[in-house]
Order: sequence, then C-alpha cells, then structure tokens
Amino acid sequence: MAPKRVLTPQADDFPRWYQDVINRAELAENGPVRGTMVIRPYAYAIWEHMQAEVDARLKATGAENAYFPLFIPEEYLTREAEHVEGFSPELAVVTHAGGNELEHPVVVRPTSETVIGEFMSKWIQSHRDLPMLLNQWSNVVRWEKRPRIFLRTSEFLWQEGHTAHASEEEANRYAVRILHEVYADFMEEYLAIPVIRGRKIPQERFPGATNTLTCESMMRDGKALQMGTSHELGQNFAKAFDIGYQGADGRRSLAWTTSWGVSTRMMGGLIMAHGDDAGLRVPPKVAGTQAVVMVVRDDDHDRVGKAARYLAGDLVGRGIRAKVDDNVDSGFGRRATAWELKGVPVRIEMGPRDLDEGVAVIVRRDSGEKTPVPTVEVAGRVAELLDEIQQALFDEALSFQQSRTADVATVADAIEAGATGFARLPWSAVGDAGVDELGKHAITVRCLLSADGGVAESDDGDDLIAVVGRSY
Repeated sequence: MAPKRVLTPQADDFPRWYQDVINRAELAENGPVRGTMVIRPYAYAIWEHMQAEVDARLKATGAENAYFPLFIPEEYLTREAEHVEGFSPELAVVTHAGGNELEHPVVVRPTSETVIGEFMSKWIQSHRDLPMLLNQWSNVVRWEKRPRIFLRTSEFLWQEGHTAHASEEEANRYAVRILHEVYADFMEEYLAIPVIRGRKIPQERFPGATNTLTCESMMRDGKALQMGTSHELGQNFAKAFDIGYQGADGRRSLAWTTSWGVSTRMMGGLIMAHGDDAGLRVPPKVAGTQAVVMVVRDDDHDRVGKAARYLAGDLVGRGIRAKVDDNVDSGFGRRATAWELKGVPVRIEMGPRDLDEGVAVIVRRDSGEKTPVPTVEVAGRVAELLDEIQQALFDEALSFQQSRTADVATVADAIEAGATGFARLPWSAVGDAGVDELGKHAITVRCLLSADGGVAESDDGDDLIAVVGRSY
C-alpha cells in the first residue's frame, strides 16, 4: 500500500497545496471574522526576521519610525478624489461607538497617506524641515471579498513609508531607492526570490499616485505575485492637505510626496516560490529555526540527548538559530516529516550508533541530500550549508522564472504564454485594446521595462517592454 500523502501535490491542485501547507506546517489559521487571520508562532518568527531586515534597510535610507492612528476621519479620504474612489469598495467604516451613532463616521485605515498628510502639513513649515522621511509598522484593513491567508486578507500587517520632498526629482530618486535598495535587494538576498523591477501602467497604479514602481515575482504555478510597491504621489496629496514649505527665497511651495510598502503578503510569496510537495523550504536568512538537532532514539542514560543538546549549544554559539528535538516518545519518522513540512533548512540526526561512530547525519531540506559528518565538524559544516542553501534556493527560483518566461510579438502569443508563466512583448503591440483583450483571459500587464530590462521611466515609448501574466 502506498504511503498516505501529507499534502496535495502541487501539480494536482496548487491552491489546495498552498492551503495544506499553511495548515500542516502550523503557519496560520482563519480568524473569527471572515477575512482575518491568526499568524501562529512559527510563521510569525519568519515575519520578525523579514521585518528586522527591512526595518534596518529603511533606516539606512534615513527613514524614521513613527505611529499614526488606526481610525481616520472619513472626511480626510474625500479630499483626494482618486484616492477615495480607489479604496471605496474596500473601506471598513465605523458609524457607531460607545452605544451611540457617531456624528462623523471614521474609517479603519486602509493606508495612511491621508492622516500622515494631515500631520505633515503641521510639521513642515520650512525647506529646512525637508525631506521628511517617515515609516510605520502597523496593521491595515481592506475589506476583501475573496480572502486567502497571507495573500489577500481583510486585515494584514505591513510597513508603510511616507515622505515629503522639496522637488519632484528628489522624490523620484527616493522612491527608486526604496524599490531597489530596500525591497528588491531584500527579496533577492533574504527571501531568495528573484523579482522583476518595473513600472506599473496607469490602470494599475496606486490610487492617487503619478507613478507606481513594483517588484513582481513568479510563483511555482507560473502566476505573478506583486511583492512590494513604491509610489510617487506628485503633489496630489500635498495639494489636498496643504503640505507646503517656505523656501530659502521666502516663497511658499508645495512639497512632492511618496509612499511605499511591503506586507505579510511576502509570507505567501515565500511559501509559493520555494515550497515543494513535502512542504515549506525556508531560506536560511529568514528562518526562525535554521537547524534542528534530532535525537533518532536514545538509551537509558540520555547519552544521545546530552550530545544533541551540546551540539545545539555549539550551533547557537556560532550565531545559528538551532533547536533540539529529543521527543523520542514520538516516532522519528513522524517528527522528521513535521520538520520537513516546516521547511527548516537543515536537520541533524543523531542516534546511539552515530554517537558510537562519532558522526551525525546532516540533511538538507532544499535537496534532501543526507551526509554523515564527524560530530566535531558539524557546526562548521552547517554554517557553510546555510549559505549554500540560501543561494541554491535563489538559483532554482531564478531558473524556474526564466524557463517560464517567453518573448513574444503579439497579444495572442502573450495569452498563450501567459497560461503557464510570463510573456514579454513590445508595449507598442499591446495598448489599451491589448490590455482589454488580455483581461478577458485573466492576464494583466504586470509592469513595463526599458529596452535594456531596467525600470521604464515613462508610460510611453516605442522601445518599452511589457511583462504580462496571470496573478494573485
């Protein structure tokens, strides 16, 4: 009899596989209110490592953390017409509180451009107050009609940055810097997920923005996931909230603003970019647990348990996030499967015979390769392996993305290629009619690139390349 499958195979039903992984790896559960989620400790530990690295990168650009209210006066949103129109279907509005109907309804923040704009207008008086570079880590609410844990939930965690600058050029440079130095580099170096850095077409921009820059990644079912965005807001919000400053010449001018953010959607990207039919494969740099030392079985004197705890201590002393699994009352196979499901990068297996021979068996989660290593060399080898696994996951994801990306000449060919991956074609061959035709097949323009593959600097141009595909 064939062994019972722990997860639905990706090839059979990718959405079902995704949900199986979330459940079986104990990552998250649906909350009591539709569209909300409970993030369990194992997944939250990964999020904390993501958060710490992104936060450090943001601070390196000069951004400072602050906090703004969860509740926003509804009137604030109506000041920027395009902004409120873009978010209206997703807004959660509080009309009653304290047993009474509110005279002025308040909105649960879907994003904070409006409330932060209100305070920027108070704090910025002179050119000496610029640039103002603010960031907050918070939750936001966007009432989701088709919720999926991590990918689209009514409440999610994120960081949102908001800045004000003296010139359009300075605002542009900062938005571009966030895209490359903070978001894309983090996603590739830490999440091991290759991303396409591009410009959104006008129909796909953030509501109220003059330009949206994006990081697009490919999941293992060939679909795109927008991993993070950086927006130039022009002077739209500065006009709506009177964010102005007195220049050195004594004249008053409006500021130029930006906003940018990444969220717990990155957890969904990590799962779907690296996971396989055995479960998660977590890149070592963001893994809450990088190595687990497993006692296969022990003797009456706890010899193996003591050796495992000593080895784990050695690993921790080298800066490796390690745990001991000495729960020998539970079957070894069941425990090994559980750690495999959770995607811990390295397992170190030790039993009485291994101890007698002075070795331990190192198992790589990414490849499944098993190697006996002398016990005294294990800690050093694990440190090397973590770097190797990090790179191997990126290389594999990049190879997959490249194999599923086709260069085509027509919208019809793009529709065919978009069924299994991305298509690249001249933007001049798409146009508004092509966007509509792609949409009939659930394919969208993910971003625009310049002829050399860089980020497009405008929405028009004979040499622009459109990247299209299905998306989450």
